[in-house]
Amino acid sequence: MSKILVTGGAGFIGSNFIRILIGQGEHQVVNLDALTYAGNLESLHDVAADERYSFVRADITDVPAIRTAFEQHKPDIVVHFAAESHVDRSVLDATAFVNTNVVGTQVLLDASRVNSVQRFVHVSTDEVYGSLGPTGAFTEETPLSPNSPYSASKTGSDLLVRAAFHTHGFPCVTTRCSNNYGPYQFPEKLIPLMIMNALADKHLPVYGDGKNVRDWIYVTDHCKGILAVMEKGRDGEVYNIGGRSEKRNIDVVKTLLAILGKSESLISYVTDRPGHDFRYAIDNTKIRNELGWEPEHTFETALRQTVEWYASHIEWCDRVRSGAYMEYYEKQYGQRLG
Repeated sequence: MSKILVTGGAGFIGSNFIRILIGQGEHQVVNLDALTYAGNLESLHDVAADERYSFVRADITDVPAIRTAFEQHKPDIVVHFAAESHVDRSVLDATAFVNTNVVGTQVLLDASRVNSVQRFVHVSTDEVYGSLGPTGAFTEETPLSPNSPYSASKTGSDLLVRAAFHTHGFPCVTTRCSNNYGPYQFPEKLIPLMIMNALADKHLPVYGDGKNVRDWIYVTDHCKGILAVMEKGRDGEVYNIGGRSEKRNIDVVKTLLAILGKSESLISYVTDRPGHDFRYAIDNTKIRNELGWEPEHTFETALRQTVEWYASHIEWCDRVRSGAYMEYYEKQYGQRLG
């Protein structure tokens, strides 16, 4: 039974990934998370008592804390999700993005090499490639050309992982995904924000004319792609994980309103954000051919499931937005961890 340390495991994608690992019954899982605003242990309430699961509260930029965690838990594999990831926040202040995404990744790489980790999976984003025109798709050979402070910081972390492989021969691999959606996503992101606003009959803010295009992937499909890379990917390689489901933002919003039976009059166009990339699309040929991975969900079916999940978990969303979810951490871990 291998021991897998998952950084950022209390976040949206990380928590879904941990749930898949525990469901397999073949791994011990250590969830290492700083519990910033987007980290929510309530998202893992269903596995918290499992004897194969443990939690460590630590910031990946904290060298002594990371050193201690590695020495105590001795992970065989590290899957690195932890990141500042919201573009709008990076436009306002990029400092936290550089610290967490760049410095934190190097801290983890150093600890992993010292402790002879057998595989380091770095979870990145298609945003490192920049913006596409009306045709074409990102491949693993597309030059890196980030346009936001967030994507620039992720590009920096990608290059540090690349350097660890080429300089030290360290067994690491990078994945780059398209836009995720599904259960437990922090409600500031597009799909959950629009769902929650529509349910409350509030205006749905859409940047610019809403014609920016994104490639969408259901979160469990993405997680299974990461799992395939973890188990079978080649050291030093990059694997793009995309849903092959390109949609204009405005069309996504209108589809959500139709599912909820709400009027399109709720849509409110707002000033576009600086440096807003026009289009992303991923060519996932490499992971399909090499590792046999394919997305299992269609956008239409999974989006409806996502809407149903948020509609039935309004209390979870309210607690996340108010910050009350942090009470769960104190109740579950406060006395034990001090």
